[in-house]
Amino acid sequence: MKDASPQTIYLKDYTPYGFVVEAVHLTFTLDPDATRVKSRIAFAPNPDATDRTFFLHGEDLTLLSARIDGAEVTPSLTEAGLTCDVPDGPFTWEAEVEIAPDANTALEGLYMSDGMYCTQCEAEGFRKITYYPDRPDVMGVFTVRIEGDLPVLLSNGNPQQAGEGWAEWHDPWPKPAYLFALVAGDLVAHSDQFTTASGRDVALNLWVRPGDEGKCAFGMQALKKSMRWDEEVYGREYDLDVFNIVAVDDFNMGAMENKGLNIFNSAAVLASPETSTDANFERIEAIIAHEYFHNWTGNRITCRDWFQLCLKEGLTVFRDSEFTADMRSAPVKRISDVIDLRARQFPEDQGPLSHPVRPESFQEINNFYTATIYEKGAEVIGMLKRLVGDEAYAKALALYFDRHDGQACTIEDWLAVFADVTGRDLAQFKRWYSQAGTPRLSVNEEWDAEAGRYTLSFHQHTPPTPGQPDKAPQVLPIAVGLLNANGDEVVETTLLEMTEAEQSFTFEGLTGRPVPSILRGFSAPVVLDRDPGPEERAFLLAHDTDPFNRWEAGRQLARESLLAQITKGAAPDAAYLDGIATLVRDDTLDPAFRALMLGTPTQSEMAQVLHERGTVPDPDAIHAAAEALAEAKALRLAPIFDALAMACHVEGAYAPDAEQSGKRALGSAVLSLQTRRDGGVTARAQFESADNMTLQLAALTCLVRAGQDAEALAAFEEQWRHDRLVMDKWFAMQIAATAPDNALPRAEALTAHPAFDMKNPNRFRAVLGAFAMNHAGFHRADGKGYDFVADWLVKLDAKNPQTTARMCAPFQTWRRYDAGRQEKMRAALQRIADTPSLSRDTTEMVSRMLQG
Repeated sequence: MKDASPQTIYLKDYTPYGFVVEAVHLTFTLDPDATRVKSRIAFAPNPDATDRTFFLHGEDLTLLSARIDGAEVTPSLTEAGLTCDVPDGPFTWEAEVEIAPDANTALEGLYMSDGMYCTQCEAEGFRKITYYPDRPDVMGVFTVRIEGDLPVLLSNGNPQQAGEGWAEWHDPWPKPAYLFALVAGDLVAHSDQFTTASGRDVALNLWVRPGDEGKCAFGMQALKKSMRWDEEVYGREYDLDVFNIVAVDDFNMGAMENKGLNIFNSAAVLASPETSTDANFERIEAIIAHEYFHNWTGNRITCRDWFQLCLKEGLTVFRDSEFTADMRSAPVKRISDVIDLRARQFPEDQGPLSHPVRPESFQEINNFYTATIYEKGAEVIGMLKRLVGDEAYAKALALYFDRHDGQACTIEDWLAVFADVTGRDLAQFKRWYSQAGTPRLSVNEEWDAEAGRYTLSFHQHTPPTPGQPDKAPQVLPIAVGLLNANGDEVVETTLLEMTEAEQSFTFEGLTGRPVPSILRGFSAPVVLDRDPGPEERAFLLAHDTDPFNRWEAGRQLARESLLAQITKGAAPDAAYLDGIATLVRDDTLDPAFRALMLGTPTQSEMAQVLHERGTVPDPDAIHAAAEALAEAKALRLAPIFDALAMACHVEGAYAPDAEQSGKRALGSAVLSLQTRRDGGVTARAQFESADNMTLQLAALTCLVRAGQDAEALAAFEEQWRHDRLVMDKWFAMQIAATAPDNALPRAEALTAHPAFDMKNPNRFRAVLGAFAMNHAGFHRADGKGYDFVADWLVKLDAKNPQTTARMCAPFQTWRRYDAGRQEKMRAALQRIADTPSLSRDTTEMVSRMLQG
């Protein structure tokens, strides 16, 4: 367990490590209870460092011996590591330690997953393997020998030699310790090969447990597509002889980009039509691409320190979004990304966990693997590309790879290549990395009919965030188009660059007052404060040529309808219902886009909107309004259900491609509404006849929402009880889809289910995470939902602090609600904080929430 009173680390205090690592040799003698790790590391003084203290990180290690240049030494040990006197020149450090992988429930360092050895070293897990300068700016060439009685022994790089019970690996590319990986187990490989642009053959392997071989083909094809795309779009070629992926059941994250040996949560790589939904396939394709793209944006060029985490993650998320847009539907991908950004990152920006894309300080780096680092970091990259243009972006990236290959870099290094290529001064743009919070953008319009002149005047303001009361103006790329009264585009998309707190832009030569389409493609991650009225929104819903803003117009109409229902007792808005009915029957539109149009703001999003408008949100009233709007939509669309079902019909064998997936997405959205009219008759028929998981799970979800689920849930469990990933879906779906008043009893019952395992992050998230997402269920007025989650987080913290800390996030909005709920949520947080021996991961999170 880590020290629960952690020290705050500051970006301004960075200093280079006193030594460089010239070579690393590791030998692992595997044993579940007593693995021996021998290290031999060649060090030399770092000419760029002023502090030559020889400190090696190390946690939960038993030091058996230590030598310098062959002579025994006795280091000074602490809970954090060791120090030792060393020669003035180059020297060789040798140590042997013992660790217990089977007892490692935190899933950091070397641990066991159902008989398989695996590692997770990002961010600071390597220090649980052996003594080492565990920081990203210390890079070395690793050679690894693994000794054990398991048939498959893997590490980073290229295989060197192997024999009975041993294997050696060598990675020729210098890397920091966080990219180290080791896997040993009874595994089978789904193998293929890839020929690079320069003609080199690369062996590809996807390693899985016996029985999972049938779930590998899609992941392998996604890998090959990613490799080809990175060559064609970014000019990046793979640089080893082999690329290995391993599927692991117990993993805290989605996947890890270790050089040449990516370790994946099984849920993020294994797929088949029978066991995986279309959404699973798309997510797997994106995650495989993300981790592969890290080979250059993260591995070959890494972070100088963990404050620069967005340097690799923001850029790589942006790259994987580009990849998915190219593989599937760019508009649908963009809308989906914004939905996720608003659901996860905007609340983070607006609450006690708010922090800049590049934080100035942290206590526990694991707590900064956040939506702000990843998703907002990607938005910042996207804005930079819009501002400089595609050609300059490509030139800047080429310079970045050429200039910084093999280095550990900073945001300053990243921005410098753009400044050098374009000549732009990016000092103001850099504020996106240093200022927390979501800017709010308001708009005024002026129309001079006589002159044919139309002026848009913008005002930007970023509210205070913890530690940053005052904000300077940001650079905002605002994409704008203008439409005439007939819906024709009279000004095509134009990028306005806003740099001041208040700034105006004028359009000349117009023959009539235009209708503005503002922030096209969501060109900047801001809140647009503009109330054009329902008529203009309905007009944009019908006519806007920008897919994002067309979707946004429908979203705003739905939001305003829900607000009126909640605050005024109004009926669902007829203009919204008519607009959606017209759009959804338009067969010229992408079915996936139409499916998104049928969606509405989440209940959590509505709570935030009410809070921003000065109304205390009532989760029960929000739920009731959402239900009423869904019922009205079902009534309005009932006459065309059959026609829509025909349009969603898929001919031929199942394929998880964009065309088929879009049709099934629309069909599932329609089925959800249809179930409200027929009591589940159509859903039950689909459940019984479905030949793929997308259709089966969609039908089961509808039956759960309709309260007609008992037989279907039992049948699904019986069918899939031996498939752990499908059972994760079973656990999560029924809690997420159930009515709020039954969410807690159902979640409590599922934690008592024999298949519930709190030590498995996927299963824990499937129950506790799904319950926290059931907005009115979690926010029960009696506070029992808060107590339920808090109780389980306290239990989990002693075993897996990293997952516990991340799952505290639902409590961050506690100040948003009424006094009774605030008191109960705060009490639950305080109870977590008062837990004896609470990990520093969770301590930091709950402390920030309580103080914010």
